[in-house]
Amino acid sequence: MFDKICLILVIIGSLNWGLVGLFEFDLVAWIFGGATNIFSRIIYTVIALAGIWCISLLFRNRGAIDSAD
Repeated sequence: MFDKICLILVIIGSLNWGLVGLFEFDLVAWIFGGATNIFSRIIYTVIALAGIWCISLLFRNRGAIDSAD
């Protein structure tokens, strides 16, 4: 379950970076009142930690990933 939550957060982060790259629009900053707002920084940090956790998915064998569901 934790892996799925992390993957969802990484997907949200990638969509936000896609918006930044294509339209120069930071959705997280827009929602929380700026990129330097404490809430925005918390969201960025949580998504970064989820991304770091998802690195572990690359090094797990397939059976361990299937049994975690």
